[in-house]
Formats: sequence, structure tokens, C-alpha cells
Amino acid sequence: MDALRIISEDHNNLWRLATAVDQLATDMEGGAPLAHDFFESVFNYIDQFVERSHHPKEDDYLFRLLRQRSPESVATLDALQLQHAEGPARLSALRIQLASAHVGQLPLSELASALRSYTAGLKAHILMEEKQVLPVARKVLLKEDWASINQAFLDNKDPLFGEVAQAEFRDLYHRIVSTAPESIGLGGQSAGHLPTRTVAASEVLLRVQGMESCYGRIKALKGISLEVRRGETVALVGANGAGKTTFLRTLSGVQPMSAGRIHFDGDDISGLRSDKRMRRGICQSPEGRQVFGPLSIEDNLALGAYTQPRHQVAGDMEKIFAMFPILKEKRALPAGTLSGGQQQMLAIGRALMGRPRLLLLDEPSMGLAPLLVQEVFGVIKTLKAQGMTILLVEQNALAALDIADRGYVLETGSVTLTGTGQELINNEQVRAAYLGM
Repeated sequence: MDALRIISEDHNNLWRLATAVDQLATDMEGGAPLAHDFFESVFNYIDQFVERSHHPKEDDYLFRLLRQRSPESVATLDALQLQHAEGPARLSALRIQLASAHVGQLPLSELASALRSYTAGLKAHILMEEKQVLPVARKVLLKEDWASINQAFLDNKDPLFGEVAQAEFRDLYHRIVSTAPESIGLGGQSAGHLPTRTVAASEVLLRVQGMESCYGRIKALKGISLEVRRGETVALVGANGAGKTTFLRTLSGVQPMSAGRIHFDGDDISGLRSDKRMRRGICQSPEGRQVFGPLSIEDNLALGAYTQPRHQVAGDMEKIFAMFPILKEKRALPAGTLSGGQQQMLAIGRALMGRPRLLLLDEPSMGLAPLLVQEVFGVIKTLKAQGMTILLVEQNALAALDIADRGYVLETGSVTLTGTGQELINNEQVRAAYLGM
């Protein structure tokens, strides 16, 4: 049911935008200036993506077939399609109000009220689809129905939902992220900055020499050597099974090291337990998120700060909430109720709560929708700009190398190439093997 996955991922993005708009409306009532460019970016995204692509696909395929299979859903579908039809006019009216407020002809309090009314309608619409329509669709639509719906939503040549259009939508969403005020921290802003202990900029923070690790008789790592300097973002890329995750696990102390040395901030930590390495500032966001599902979001974040003084935990948690507003909105809910993208935000936030001197990110984009991938890498760029030292393991080689200062290519447990991010992107061997070029 790829179409339902796409629809729900779109809903998640829209809900986050609506939450951000609500917060800015509150800020404006408290005296904050008008974030004109941000609102324009949000309106452009909704106009070009939601009104022109998302809603027509639902109307023409999902809703049409659902009417045939579930007569009792017709009234709900009529209401939703009426909202679809009225959407462009509502958005146009909001644009006029934004323009009036921009030139001082409309009080910001009135614009804030109009924005809240709009987002309330948007959230109600999303909830109606998620709770009343999509569950029914899962039950009543036939295999041939899904074939037709999925083909429409996944057609790469489709002028509305094809690859070119999706790239345009990602650009639109990136524009929203780049214009987001610090108060909402959408995509990671300086409001989410966490203090770190400083080291001289040219100093090698991490040096790994001849690292080996085995699973039984199978040698997974075969003498890996690399360096990470303070403030660098270093990418480790390679295919599945190359040993990327094993390397991070060994670096963290979770996986035994059979040979080699690890020096961190000048000290040999090769024999330290994993918890002592974490206390020194090596914090990891693991592959597959690995959040504690039954625990609340707040409790998951608090666990990330178990090595930190208690008096700073509350303040650091608020900075994480500024970086990821959706986590604040759901802070009391079990982490297992979050979407995959939201769990990834939580996993990164949990690692940041340890105030890392070296942040290890293991496949942060795995399983995420394209727009959320853009956002996660936006967060990484922000952390990099704040001076955080990052070791990024990522199968999405192009995105990882594009953001990295330097990179290492790993093949079957060995480093085969190294260079700057751009040097590796331009390397013909790398482009053919990992970038599909």
C-alpha cells in the first residue's frame, strides 16, 4: 500500500508545518516580528504540493474507488472533497492577509487569528483522513484497486507526482526549512544549540589505527584507520555489509575490538567500556533509531542525559524541543507511537542530550520519505555549522559526501578510498559504485 504510505508521510509533514505556524502565531501575539518569507514558503508549498498534487490524486483515485467499495464512507468523502475544492480560495485569502500585514495594513494579531483558523482546519482535515478514511481503505479496497492507486502515486513520468515534481517539492520544503525563524527551529536552528566542550580547531579529536573486529571466525573489520578533527563532519560510506555499522559499534565499545587502537582527545580508550566512552563525549544515534517504545518522549530524552548534571537536563531538553517542535507537541506520548521520521528525530535528540564531543550518526536517513531526508540532513548541516564534530555513516553516499568535509569509502571491512567530500563525489569509481552515475 505505497499510496497510503505516501499520503501519511505527506500528512506528517503538513502537521509539522501547521504546528510551526501555530507557534509563530503565538510569537506574533507576544510581539515577535512577522516572518513573511517563512509564511510565503509555507503557502507556496501548500499551493503547489497539496492543492495541485496531493488532493487531486486522492480525489481521482483513492476517494473514487473508496466510494464504490464503501457506500457508508460517501458522506465523509463528500466533506473532504468539498474541503479540497475550497482549499485554494482559503489559501488565497490568507495570502492577501499576509500581504496586508506585511505593509502594516493589518494588525499581526488579526493575521495570527486567521493563521490559527487555517491550521485548525488543516489539522482537522488530516485527522479525518487518518482516522476515518485510511483505515476503511485498508479494509475494503481490492488488490486491483491498490494496483491502480499505487500506479498513480508512484508513476515517475507523471507531471504531478513524478521524479521531477518530487524534486521540486523537496526544494519547496527546503525553502521552508531555510527561512524558518529560530523560535520554531524547524529542521534545526541555533535555538537548538547545545554547549560542547571545545578543543583546538586543528586538533585530531579521534584517531583509529588498525581496527579489527570479528563475528566468530568472520573478520568484519580488517585494519581500519581514520582520523576525525575537531569540528569536522566525516562521512563513512559503502554498500550494505561493508562494515559501517560494525565500525560505529566497535568505536562505541558495544562490539569487541580484536586488534587496533582508538585514541580520543589524546587518550587511549581502546580498553574502556562503552559507558565510559559515552561519559567522555562519544554519543551515538543508532541504526534503526532504537527508541524505547513504551517510554515517553521526555523519558527517552532524559535517558540520553544520564551522564549529565541534573540541573542542566531540563534546559537541554527544551533546546531539543526547539530543534524538533513535533517532539514537544507529543512529549508525553510513548515513543513507539511516533512515525519513523519522528523516531529518527528523537534518536538524534537523545544523542544530543549527552552533549557529545563526537556525535555518531548511523544511517539517519534510512527508511525516511524524501522530504524528511532533506530535513534530517538540514539538521546535520545546522549541527555542523554550530561546530559539532560528526562521524556520519550513511548508505546515501551522495547526500553524506555532499555535507562532509572528508569521507572514507568502506568495502568489505577495509577503507579503499579517502578524500574530501567533493573529491569522492567526483571520483569516477565512487560515482559508478555508490552514486549510480
